[in-house]
Amino acid sequence: MSDGRKGHLNQSIALAKYLGCEYDVIKVHFKHKIYKMLSYLFDSVGFYTMSLFDLEERFKNLSGMTSNNHPKLASRSINIYSLVICAGSSTYYAAKVIAKKLNVKTVAMMLPRGYRYDFDVVFAQTHDNPPKASNIIEIPANFSFIQPFGLYKPKKHSIGIVIGGNNSYLEIDKNKLKVQLDFIKKQFKDFEIAVTTSPRTSKDVEELVKNYHFEYEVIYSLNPINPIPDFLSQCNTVFITSDSTSMISESISFGEANIVILPLVSKKENKFGKFISKLETDGYLHIFDGKIINKNKKIDFTKYLKGLDL
Repeated sequence: MSDGRKGHLNQSIALAKYLGCEYDVIKVHFKHKIYKMLSYLFDSVGFYTMSLFDLEERFKNLSGMTSNNHPKLASRSINIYSLVICAGSSTYYAAKVIAKKLNVKTVAMMLPRGYRYDFDVVFAQTHDNPPKASNIIEIPANFSFIQPFGLYKPKKHSIGIVIGGNNSYLEIDKNKLKVQLDFIKKQFKDFEIAVTTSPRTSKDVEELVKNYHFEYEVIYSLNPINPIPDFLSQCNTVFITSDSTSMISESISFGEANIVILPLVSKKENKFGKFISKLETDGYLHIFDGKIINKNKKIDFTKYLKGLDL
């Protein structure tokens, strides 16, 4: 199930890939904002209806979808789906409705706050303080499945830098970022330096990055590609701004690179600080504090799937 947010969808896709399953992505959204509020109420009393949300046209007749009218899976058994996976508040109610319609299991990739936790499995991140329950599996970071694309091939030892952008809790101070980039360039003067910005990077921060003329440079607004998997597989150390749990989760689940987090200015108390602090304590990364400590412990997400009946 997709709410249109890539960071949510990628967690669901990661699980499908670890399970070795083919999958379809179903985009879903509530017909009206008030309907989302109604979904919390309906879920609390166990009432499920498809009338609250819209699906893509090709998925509207889910109950009638069989191997006969789905050419991609024509050789399979009559019920072509065995699992509904969801992440994000706009997907949880719809996932339950569709799973009941298809009589299949449901998995939530994050703690579904506001809804009943009666999914078959809930993967809940530690920083969300999940309750103890037999169907809730606590994990240190977001599920990630990384595959390099061959976009970046360094000519010598290299360093990667991943720059995000402002969110509701954190913001990039351009002057502070300049100090951090100056330090990296000086500290790693004998290394090739590769940098990428992200969809949320502001124009002024992109201009700052351009001024450095790094050996490899992706300005996302001009070239919307994702070299991060290649950074993780090719670089000795990867620096990442602290604004994205998805990017950080990816970095500690693949490759052998040391991971260093560039802390941003905090607008208010938030989960990001707790998230990265716990990962630092557990040896997955180092939070930049004027010095660099090598930490490259990686999460094996497959261990959380052992014993699950999915």
